[in-house]
Amino acid sequence: MEVTLDKSAGMGAILTDDASTTFRVWAPNADKVFVIGDFNDWKKDKLELELEENGYWAGVTDKCKEGDEYKFLIINGKNEYQRNDPYAVEVTNSDGNSIARKLDFDWEGDDFQIANWNELVIYELHVGTFNRKKPDQVGTFEDVIEKLPYLKKLGINCIELLPVAEFAGGISWGYNPAHPFAIEQDYGGPDGFAKLVKEAHKQGIAVIMDVVYNHFGPSDIALWQFDGWSENDKGGIYFYNDYRSETPWGDTRPDYGRTEVRKYIADNAMFWIDKYRCDGLRMDATSYIRFEGGGLGLDTEINEGNILMRDINMQIQSKYPHVLTIAEDLKGDDKVTDSSEYGGLGYGSQWDMNFVHPVREVLTMINDSDRDLQQIVNALTYSYSGDAFRRIIYTESHDEVANGKARVPEEIQPGDAESPFAKKRAILGIVLTLTAPGIPMLFQGQEFIEDEYFQDTEALDWGKLDKLKGINKLSTDLIALRTGKAERTNGLRGQQIEIIHFNQDTKILAYVRSRDADDNEPVLVILNFGDKAFEEYGIGVAKDAEWKLRFNSTWKGYDEDFSELAVEGMEKVEEPTDEKPFTGQVTIPAYAALIYTK
Repeated sequence: MEVTLDKSAGMGAILTDDASTTFRVWAPNADKVFVIGDFNDWKKDKLELELEENGYWAGVTDKCKEGDEYKFLIINGKNEYQRNDPYAVEVTNSDGNSIARKLDFDWEGDDFQIANWNELVIYELHVGTFNRKKPDQVGTFEDVIEKLPYLKKLGINCIELLPVAEFAGGISWGYNPAHPFAIEQDYGGPDGFAKLVKEAHKQGIAVIMDVVYNHFGPSDIALWQFDGWSENDKGGIYFYNDYRSETPWGDTRPDYGRTEVRKYIADNAMFWIDKYRCDGLRMDATSYIRFEGGGLGLDTEINEGNILMRDINMQIQSKYPHVLTIAEDLKGDDKVTDSSEYGGLGYGSQWDMNFVHPVREVLTMINDSDRDLQQIVNALTYSYSGDAFRRIIYTESHDEVANGKARVPEEIQPGDAESPFAKKRAILGIVLTLTAPGIPMLFQGQEFIEDEYFQDTEALDWGKLDKLKGINKLSTDLIALRTGKAERTNGLRGQQIEIIHFNQDTKILAYVRSRDADDNEPVLVILNFGDKAFEEYGIGVAKDAEWKLRFNSTWKGYDEDFSELAVEGMEKVEEPTDEKPFTGQVTIPAYAALIYTK
């Protein structure tokens, strides 16, 4: 007797506990749709799907088991198309077959929750290069897991991964997603990624996933002319079929005006949190979702793109209020992080162009006299949507150290990035990042002054860590101050900043970070952006204030080169100590940062 099977809700291949599998796909221009695969010897007509509403097709079978490979066979007139499942959670490779999977991982009771946003220190890394073992072999999720204890010791409590959705080939930054729901097989596939998230959580480290919704592909994308229909030789049902399809990364901007496409993208956003327990999403180049030309100059807004992002953020906030969504918008627009109640897109935070660009410019300026401290003040005091932590602040990211740009120390002194001056000024950028109001982010290797520009073909140079262990110690000490592992540092996690000293002639800047006016744990930061050292320098703080030195970026324990930079007659820089009384005046070496707490 034939057994009647009930269709399950969902998209793609939905495997159930009763050994049935429902296949569902959106193909509004198809005349017929079949599923072919291992379970029916890849024979046409074995599993024909039924037309549901709005161009969706579905069918159910008890023949398909987990691990079986499959494709959709779409009939449009006289044409037949074999297509990978747009919702495939695993593929054999970017140009291969879809694989039926449940993704029912054993999370071992994982109940991890991301740290409060004002306590986060994000570390951006690229799986393929972060801990690559061999030149001809990309790094994997297992290789990242191997370095988790290192990141924990450094003080990192959140990693942000460049995209890991299946892309064409094995070497890529990841911003060419071919299969948005599948995990790159060369990195370790779905099981490897789930294990990374689980192991990171065990170390107290959150995982933020970089996702790409401003374009797909452009190569190896099964979505292209998916059901045989298109206009103007464009991409078909998943893409705009007019001029709006054009992006700097290909002619593949999704059609945000189609309800089904918005659902596809929203489903993908929730997928990373629902299935892999990611703690946040960083959305790539959101200005190209908001504007036809990316918001450059006079531009036309894509209203349906705004609706898409707003709805995704509202859905995430409703179900997962602690999940952090980050926009890489880089337009300095409060609308991105304003609440949807006030017409905003509702992102938790956004990458801040008003920090990275002026800070890098000041740090890399050749002549001290040309350094404009007003740019630093503006960068320190900027905020979005009335909240200091609505911005991600950094001096290095995958974009800022590639595409013709280099790491900060290399930009400072090309060809001699390990010179004392290059190191000291690059460290000023790290200090600013970790003491300014905002959510700080470091890029892989920045903590030990990696100076190579980022390439997906080159491994991170861990040999630099062995050479510059002191700089790594410096970064660890700074992060401890920022995250609260070091006591009496609450001010660094507060909203307030007060500029208390600002001298364009001496190039010295000082500010106090605090939670509010009554904060009894303020933090005082003093920076010298010039090559002249000063003794008994007054910064306008009372002599009897109970400030105690907690960090000195030029301590010789961080780097032997630094002790040689004291001016004639000045004592060698001592190790930071809590024993010396504060006199209201400070000794500050060239290109130095001092941090005091009460």
